[in-house]
Amino acid sequence: MLTLNYTYRIEPTADQKQQMLSWLETCRRLYNRCLRDLKDWLNSRKCSVDYCSINKEYIMSPDIPFPSYIEQKKQLTQWKKTNPYLKEVYSQVNQDVVKRMHNTWSAFKRRGFGFPRFKKYGQYRSFYYPQFKKNPLTGYQIKLPMIGNVKINQHRPIPEGFKIKAVRIVSRARNTKWYAVITIQSNVSVPDVIPYGRAIGIDIGLENFLSTSDGFKVRPARFFLDLQSELKSLQRKASRKKRSARSEVSSELGRTKQKRSKNYEKAQIKVAKLHHKIANTRKNFHLQVAHELCDHADMIFVEDLVFSVSAKGFLGKNMHRSSFGQFRTLLSWVCWKRGKYFAEVDHKYTSQICPHCGAHTGKKELKYRVHNCPECGYSTSRDIASAQVIKQRGLEYIYIKGSPNLAEKL
Repeated sequence: MLTLNYTYRIEPTADQKQQMLSWLETCRRLYNRCLRDLKDWLNSRKCSVDYCSINKEYIMSPDIPFPSYIEQKKQLTQWKKTNPYLKEVYSQVNQDVVKRMHNTWSAFKRRGFGFPRFKKYGQYRSFYYPQFKKNPLTGYQIKLPMIGNVKINQHRPIPEGFKIKAVRIVSRARNTKWYAVITIQSNVSVPDVIPYGRAIGIDIGLENFLSTSDGFKVRPARFFLDLQSELKSLQRKASRKKRSARSEVSSELGRTKQKRSKNYEKAQIKVAKLHHKIANTRKNFHLQVAHELCDHADMIFVEDLVFSVSAKGFLGKNMHRSSFGQFRTLLSWVCWKRGKYFAEVDHKYTSQICPHCGAHTGKKELKYRVHNCPECGYSTSRDIASAQVIKQRGLEYIYIKGSPNLAEKL
């Protein structure tokens, strides 16, 4: 079974947008209620039975079962009788909210950290239709249950042989941009990509966005640097709007004015739109580079770096600006889509080993950008030398994983 997600921009009317915002708020309240029942049940069983603190512990009957997904899904019918606003939302959307909360709880139990948190106002940004009986797309509109026909920019058609299984409606940039993420499935099996053809290694850096083992370099994009001053100005204006709205006090009865004025919301929308533009431009740049690499190679090897750790250092701002983790994820997806082999190799000591003779040259400081081997005299750019070591490790990985005859042909 092959499952893909296609994202399209939608343009709801004012009434439809208001309805979808109401749904998001209802979903948020339902999510928090499910989480509240879960936390109450856990807190009521923290202490021993013989010495329970009445002031600090929750008291709950021991006959109440654990609020599992099935249990809370059954309670949802009773909640609708006492909370009419739940009836305004499509039933399967409400059921998915319960499932979403319990998926977060299950992920917490696997990781051991990251307990589910309550959603504040505006933090619930999507709702999900888990199934459709008929195709909801008509070319220029998508039919959503209880919402109606919504205008959609279907910039690429659904491939033949695929059926629409689910749709997620997503709100971005403070509810100014709306998207439909359509999940499509086809009953086909895609075999794993077999390593073959020309191989390259890729080294990620800050001086160059990336360098390959054959000397190809990609300069870092400047979209964030060019928009940084504009973003800083908008953020400063939004912060002033926030402070002024909270500091002004009316003369009558000493009451403070509304904490968030309309001007504050307008300023926040401008900041969110610019962030959205930067993110889309960065993702487009990553996809273009990934396709260009696939045009020149059949096997691509990268380092298995944990970029979240590297981003905590003094170069954190540059790491976040380049978003290397997103690029590696998109590169692996583009390689799979185009039938190219992709693998991650060990990142340790790639800049300390000579790719020509294999000698260990010692640790280099970041200011030294040239690799000079004292054993064999091989000299090249530091980034290119690291990429060549990554390529060699990738071929060794194929030799160990695959057959020796296959590695000899590469």
